[in-house]
Amino acid sequence: MPGMPIPSDHPLLLRIVDDLAEHGWSQQELFVPQDLTLALAAECRLRHAQGELAPAAVGRGPSQEIREGIRGDRIQWIETGEAASCDRYMTIMDSLREALNRGLFLGLEDFECHFALYPPGSVYLRHLDRFRDDDRRMVSAVLYLNDADWSEEDGGQLRMYLQGDTAYDVQPMGGTLVVFLSGEVPHEVMPAQRNRLSLTGWFRRRGNEPF
Repeated sequence: MPGMPIPSDHPLLLRIVDDLAEHGWSQQELFVPQDLTLALAAECRLRHAQGELAPAAVGRGPSQEIREGIRGDRIQWIETGEAASCDRYMTIMDSLREALNRGLFLGLEDFECHFALYPPGSVYLRHLDRFRDDDRRMVSAVLYLNDADWSEEDGGQLRMYLQGDTAYDVQPMGGTLVVFLSGEVPHEVMPAQRNRLSLTGWFRRRGNEPF
């Protein structure tokens, strides 16, 4: 991926659009430069060390609750202007948003994402990313920030359930991006043997509810 800004007709972005149109998901290794992966991983670890990552809840609105047996990651939402590495990533994802809109006519208006750290042994059981009462999330995007020496034995795979409920495992290697349709691909996070880092986000369209 070249320097910023990224044109929305970059071949890598168009490949993701084509994959989504044909399969409903896409996996791209080394989606971002290694220096950006390392900077984002360092930012995630720093925030974790400073106690800024909080246990993630399940559910939505007043029904939210912490249930680590269902979802065990610790998260912090990203805001622009907080870190250069995060701003750089958000710029790339805005170009992907434009490419998705041009190629798939999804009407995506924004992108939200958070750091996610799964401590050893924690999981996120099978689920869909789109809420029953809120259809704004259209496309999910996960960028992995793990070290280059991450092995299959370290675990932490993203297990997606594709057509025919066929399970497909994504190894969470640093720099790998996985994109899938939020309302159509059930998935789960398998337990890992070490801290598992990612940036998890969603492209959203305008819904029935105000922002």
